[in-house]
Amino acid sequence: MRASSRLFIGVGLAILGSMAERGVAQPEDVSPFLPPNSGKTVEGQGDAGSLELRGIMSTAHGMRYCIYDPIKKISRWVAENQGDFGFIVQSFDSQHDSVVVSQNGRRLTLALREAKVTVGTGPSLAAGPVPPPNPGMPSAILRPTPEDEQKRLQAIAEEVRRRRLLREQQMAAPNPPRQQ
Repeated sequence: MRASSRLFIGVGLAILGSMAERGVAQPEDVSPFLPPNSGKTVEGQGDAGSLELRGIMSTAHGMRYCIYDPIKKISRWVAENQGDFGFIVQSFDSQHDSVVVSQNGRRLTLALREAKVTVGTGPSLAAGPVPPPNPGMPSAILRPTPEDEQKRLQAIAEEVRRRRLLREQQMAAPNPPRQQ
């Protein structure tokens, strides 16, 4: 390690030590990446609408709800009155696909997000069959008859003969002298 690197590390540690002695250090749960006095912490204790209902599923053990926290960027499948994640799902409204959640003493009503469906731009089946990728190659036959299979084997044998003949011609041809 170079002397300048050691000096830099030593100065940084000295500054941190003096800040801690004067009580300047921030609490551990305040994020240094958020604006001051934003009220948000590392744990995601943000605004009241920070949770989202992303899914509803019926299981053998009852209903489960997918609650997403965009601040923490995590989601969890939870049951009603299961409260180990900083929020509790209190009730479910099946007519409106929504849940009532209690978080930090606040009651939030979360509605299921609507799916956004877009139309793709793939090939249309109405335009007819898709041509084979290589026009020189015949398309595959899904259920070949014995006659089709015989034609295929003959085509393979002819191609093998053609390539052998080309290879023999190349080997029989005199090699031109190399120029230096």
